[in-house]
Amino acid sequence: MLKAKSYEEFLAGKKHGTVEYGLCINDDDIHPKLYTFQKAMVKWAVKKGSAAIFAGCGLGKTFMQLEWARLSGETSLIFAPLFVARQTIREAEKLGIEVNFCKDKSDIVIGVNITNYEKAQKFIDCDIDAIVLDESSILKSVDGKTRELLITGFNKVPRKLASTATPAPNDTSEIGNHAEFLGVMTRVEMLATYFVHDDGKWRLKGHAHNAFFEWMVSWGLFVNRPSDIGFDDDGYNLPPLKKEVILTDSDFKPEGVLFPALMDTIPGGLTGRTQARRKSIGHRVDEAIDRILETKGQFIIWTGLNLESGMMSARLKNKSISFVTVEGKDSDEEKADNIDIFLDGKVRVLITKVKIAGFGMNFQSSHNMIFLGMNDSYEMYYQAVRRQYRFGQKKQVNVFVIVSKPENCIIKNVFQKEEKAKLMSDKMADKFRGLEKDIFSQKPVNTFLYSNDVYQDDSFTAYLGDSVETMGEISDNSVDLSVFSPPFMSLYTYSATERDIGNCSSESDFFKHFNYIIKSLLRITKPGRRACVHVAQVAAMLSRDGFIGLKDFRGKTIQAFTDAGWHFFREVCIDKCPQAQAIRTKSKALLFTQMRKDSSWSGPALADYILTFRKPGENEIPIHPDITNEMWIEWARPIWYNIRESDTLNTREAKSNDDERHICPLQLETIERCIRLWSNKGETVFSPFMGIGSEGYMAAKLERKFIGIELKPEYYNVAVKNIKKATTTMQLTLDIK
Repeated sequence: MLKAKSYEEFLAGKKHGTVEYGLCINDDDIHPKLYTFQKAMVKWAVKKGSAAIFAGCGLGKTFMQLEWARLSGETSLIFAPLFVARQTIREAEKLGIEVNFCKDKSDIVIGVNITNYEKAQKFIDCDIDAIVLDESSILKSVDGKTRELLITGFNKVPRKLASTATPAPNDTSEIGNHAEFLGVMTRVEMLATYFVHDDGKWRLKGHAHNAFFEWMVSWGLFVNRPSDIGFDDDGYNLPPLKKEVILTDSDFKPEGVLFPALMDTIPGGLTGRTQARRKSIGHRVDEAIDRILETKGQFIIWTGLNLESGMMSARLKNKSISFVTVEGKDSDEEKADNIDIFLDGKVRVLITKVKIAGFGMNFQSSHNMIFLGMNDSYEMYYQAVRRQYRFGQKKQVNVFVIVSKPENCIIKNVFQKEEKAKLMSDKMADKFRGLEKDIFSQKPVNTFLYSNDVYQDDSFTAYLGDSVETMGEISDNSVDLSVFSPPFMSLYTYSATERDIGNCSSESDFFKHFNYIIKSLLRITKPGRRACVHVAQVAAMLSRDGFIGLKDFRGKTIQAFTDAGWHFFREVCIDKCPQAQAIRTKSKALLFTQMRKDSSWSGPALADYILTFRKPGENEIPIHPDITNEMWIEWARPIWYNIRESDTLNTREAKSNDDERHICPLQLETIERCIRLWSNKGETVFSPFMGIGSEGYMAAKLERKFIGIELKPEYYNVAVKNIKKATTTMQLTLDIK
């Protein structure tokens, strides 16, 4: 039997998260200009080796990533958006760090280097030992080719940092892409592990909620303010934010619409929206000029059409208001120079598009902005506002949104998304806050409460606990028969602990865990006696496995038992109703519509199997089944028919709200056949996965003793109740006789 320490090490390895392989540093190693909370985050990320810092705008991500780059590698490279690179070089000077701008890998020097994302292809296989993605949310917004380049092209770089503002709480793509870039887990693995695809969208599995957040804080810090990780918020309070929506007249008159201002949507899709925006440019520019004239300070004008930029420039020039434009057609140098002109306060107005300068830049030297129109992207709106509305901003930020009356439906849509995102972000922040404080207070991050208990009387013993550890208390060669159904590799279906054998990230890990059970089972079983294992084939999913079909769980279980020293003796197939299975599993292979649409995807229902394994050696006490010859003819068939799928104990009491699936206990008649065929009255039946006590219930009814183990308290309590009910019923029957 393996030592408990080895099992504990195995459980520790099952926890999803990153392995720390970075460097241990002290506060004194970090530049004194960084605040205490920033130093703590840098130390954590440097020690991790690969990590993400998701920090709110104005919390000092630039300083933190510069220090991480300096401390984590002899030669490091920062990827940044076009204008952010120049701003980062400026910020580095405040820390006394010289940052070298590179056009290709031949420019790289020992120390901290920086380049633009647009040049990423030129740095494949460059000689660096640390890499930073500044404004790493680009992993979800760039085209698939660039994203793949960043993830796979630099996968051999030993240390990595992703740095951006807190991601959207329901954006599985952004979170998954970050995890994949850092080498924590692929996006496909993340979805298969923690999510279920329902109704066209991904949702967290019930028991995976805490586990998912624990996994995320193992490699990423989600911080909206210093107090989120246990530090003081002094000096980190946002100023007031004033939003004003201005609706203008428009020449847009869609056919058949009497009142365009009351439309819930603009007809004609993207073409219709572009037309509506074009028809109101003059009215919107007039309103924008009025706001600039009546409001003090610099302005950023966010445009969406080149026509808007052109008309706005002409009107500003006519009013003798100084301005610069930053447009897509400009060279990189021209764009950066004009941004600097605005940042230096040499002009009053900057005209540009959100997709050009709305991500990563710090424009808090100004506090007024105008959206000269709006599209449906909440992300673009949020990012643009955060260029000014960020920690460090001392003045009220004024946001003017100017759209035509027919486009009011777009504003409503974006603001509804804003409210929803805020609610979700607040919930996410609450969840992370406690976990992250534990990180910095050196407390273990774990939300699953593991407990032990035991109920024992003359007829049965029920244990609450981990089967691997609890089986160590059972004597060698003491069990006459085992009957059980193991978990079928269904992550976070019924519990959220690494002790749950089903919670494994791979088939390999599942059978490593199951092997502890199989070997202990061999030890406690009497020579020549059976273990009856209920299995079914496991469906392969495109999102998790890359194909649709089956994985041979039955075959792998047989192999695992035989490798451990058991003899595979017999198996029986249990017939299943295809209609009932179609309703329960929603398998398209069983649908009439699929058969008629394309039968290449159609297939029969999945049967259950009872695999029987025999421990080597001679059986000392013959088994004499109390069955007739007619019953034996029926039970000796290779397929057991007419076993009602509903012939189970009541599961309603035990089911938790977080259970991802209905509890599916083994049918009582199946258990009855196993017990009557392969044990005598008065002998001991065992189950390492007791569930709600089905095997114990039938053992009691058939006058056998029972030992069972269950990990989940809700199931354990119901199991004890069910088995006690059966023993009481049997005692009353015997008393009557």
